[in-house]
Amino acid sequence: MISKRLNFLLAVPVLAMPLPAQVAPESLTIEAAIRLAWTDQPGLQAGEAMVDRAKAEAGAMRDLNLPTVSLSAGLVRTDQPMMAFGMKLNQARIAQMDFNPASLNKPDAITGIGGGLTLSQPLYTGGRITAARKAGGAMADAEAASQSHRRQQVALAVVQAYFGAQVAEQGMVYAEDSLRQAREVERFVQARVDQGLMLQAEGLRIRAYRAQAEAGLVEARQRVASARSGLALLTGKEVAPITLATSLKAETGPSAGAIQGTRGDLQAAKFQWQAALQGAKAAQGILLPEVGLNLGLGTMHNTWSTGGNWSEVSLGFRWTIFSGPDRRRVSSAKAMERAASYHLRWQEQVAGREVSEARLAMESASARIKMAQEAVEASESVRTLRQARHREGLLPLTEVLDAEAGLSGARTLLLNSQYELRISRAQLSLAQGQPIEGVQ
Repeated sequence: MISKRLNFLLAVPVLAMPLPAQVAPESLTIEAAIRLAWTDQPGLQAGEAMVDRAKAEAGAMRDLNLPTVSLSAGLVRTDQPMMAFGMKLNQARIAQMDFNPASLNKPDAITGIGGGLTLSQPLYTGGRITAARKAGGAMADAEAASQSHRRQQVALAVVQAYFGAQVAEQGMVYAEDSLRQAREVERFVQARVDQGLMLQAEGLRIRAYRAQAEAGLVEARQRVASARSGLALLTGKEVAPITLATSLKAETGPSAGAIQGTRGDLQAAKFQWQAALQGAKAAQGILLPEVGLNLGLGTMHNTWSTGGNWSEVSLGFRWTIFSGPDRRRVSSAKAMERAASYHLRWQEQVAGREVSEARLAMESASARIKMAQEAVEASESVRTLRQARHREGLLPLTEVLDAEAGLSGARTLLLNSQYELRISRAQLSLAQGQPIEGVQ
């Protein structure tokens, strides 16, 4: 009695303790998947580095019109006649004896410590600096626009992988249902065969059908694992235990008549053409004169306390009247500008076709969904009816198997049509330059 009471008292605190809350599986929406890919995808990270490089190059082009300041310093020891005389002159210690021919021809080695500060400022370069600055800015804008388009392409790939995984999982559910139905029919047929009411061939036929259903389930599971791993590769996140929360049937994305936005690849092509145009202008500037200003300060000492100082101001003019290679470079730059112009035109034509194709795909998928839904409903009714009539001995087994195959085909058509509608919406967003799945 005491033992029972003790067990009861020990059990009461356990019963009074709250049960641990059941941990709900983590979920992942399509928006979160796209943002993960944008953050962790190595290809996009490389693209961001390319954008930074292009911006740095553009900054270097903008600074071409700034002055260049250089500082030099050094220690020199020489007995070379001209340099020795020049060093003494720079050190402000030329004396009468330094003009002695013997000293001029064979001077003693002398040492000098000197330095200089020089400022160079281009004043006119035939428009090369202005054109280079504009070309650099256009190339930076082109790289940024290309990166924006790459982000949208990655978003499209995420949409394909995300909803592809959902389609694979639903296909696995259908495969499990087909296998369950096959096993029930097999049990019924085998019982009839054992009773002598059906031929042995019927039992072998349904056994083969059940084996095919098992193989189909194994294949469906493999497709699920493959689709999930592809999504994990894009997002950089293990998604095997995660619930994909966004429904395949959600009506998001642009309609077939949506207004076209700005495509990153078209913007990049336009900026590349502008950069090529400015590059041609910069090449033509090579054949024009240039003017520059130089300011200089210098010093040369033979000791720390004695030496000479000087300054220099020069305004220079230079014009290369003829240069065969420079003229060829001008022709090359003009050809590059024409190529960029044709490329832009081609990209615009491709973009127009992609919009048309995406719209046609949406319309086709929408129509197939309605037909597939009717086919699934009718096929489910046919399967139920034929199974019942087969159990009553009114239909052969082949009719039941045909109904099962018809239902499987209708389900496949419905899943594929729903997937194609969702993907074609994303493709239309990409073609029209709009955010895919509304993700900015």
